[in-house]
Amino acid sequence: MADINFSGPSPDHDSRATEGRSPNPRPGDLRWDIIELLFFAYRDFVGDADHELEAFGFGRAHHRVMHFVHRYPGLKVADLLDVLRITKQSLGRVLKQLLDEGYIVQKTGNNDRRQRLLFATAKGEALVGKLAGLQTDRINHALSDIGPPGADIVRQFLRAMIDQDDPDKVLQTILSPPNATAKE
Repeated sequence: MADINFSGPSPDHDSRATEGRSPNPRPGDLRWDIIELLFFAYRDFVGDADHELEAFGFGRAHHRVMHFVHRYPGLKVADLLDVLRITKQSLGRVLKQLLDEGYIVQKTGNNDRRQRLLFATAKGEALVGKLAGLQTDRINHALSDIGPPGADIVRQFLRAMIDQDDPDKVLQTILSPPNATAKE
């Protein structure tokens, strides 16, 4: 096993402190309990969908693209790049496969012919629905013992975890007041 050597700023210096974040907490203040619970919750939450996607030769990037294209019909490619925070090259590879296999269609914008607007096909909607169903089952099971007030606290916690310094258009929609957008 390799040794881990830290070189760089001294332990007293934290570059994140200059970015508006608080300095590193003392080791006893670290939230290992929440960090590890989030790790395992994420692993299992995406694992259900990952298993399903394997049959199609797809991965998590495909899932994320299909999810947002389905949820926000007519999403511009540029906005999708902002949402996913991936490179144009990475999106291009995934998007090409989804277009070629008929899960997504791309249309030209009505007002600006340079815009590429994305829409899920019936095939894409069916797959997204299946994946969302698996994830909804896991969420509902987890929320079953805590009831609606607990669900509101979970929602507040997750919203607070999101970096809101530069929200993209989709994130602005998600973060808008609960009654401002229709729930599905």
